[in-house]
Amino acid sequence: MTRSGPSVRPGSGRPTREQAAARQAELLDTALDLFLEHGFELVTLDQIAERVAMTKRTIYAKHADKAALFRAAVQRAIERQIVPRQELDDLDRGDLRETLEAIGRLRIRQVMTPNGLRLQRIINAESYRFPDIFAANLEQSTIPVIDFVTRLLDRAVATGEIAPTNTALAASSFMSMVVGGQVRPIVAGRMPSTRTLDKKVRFTVALLLDGLRPR
Repeated sequence: MTRSGPSVRPGSGRPTREQAAARQAELLDTALDLFLEHGFELVTLDQIAERVAMTKRTIYAKHADKAALFRAAVQRAIERQIVPRQELDDLDRGDLRETLEAIGRLRIRQVMTPNGLRLQRIINAESYRFPDIFAANLEQSTIPVIDFVTRLLDRAVATGEIAPTNTALAASSFMSMVVGGQVRPIVAGRMPSTRTLDKKVRFTVALLLDGLRPR
């Protein structure tokens, strides 16, 4: 897969802070590509060092072993999937249905990016060996969105737009229905058209809200 960002090779002398950060990012992206291509067990630090034109000594200076490098590579991918709170706030225009649809589309399109696909596929492939990467992605990337949706639903309960309910459970169901249901085929390589994606998001949000409406 194509790595994001330019390849930076510092010249002679001590690299600048920006160059060092770019090289570290390149190392982590390259390592994640190789782990995804061949699996954690089959990838060696020699392969990673050769691919990124870096000595193993340089790698070991920042990462104690292959497992530490793997976790750092996954962590970088997770951090790039985190939706800033301000971005979520900007999606909230006061209309619950439109806001939920916008959040659903945002999260699904994140997964459709090269970084999002790599992250989901590496979690699917290696979380049995590293269960902490699944937990880290859930805690850092998914739960903040669930918490935001919970607050939206709390507001809707207070105004009578939806019936009193367990809003945290309803928000979790939103992520499963609206986002998770579309993500699985995407990760498997079946990319929907924009029209199809929007249709599915609107349908599942409507289904969710119909179940939550006052009776």
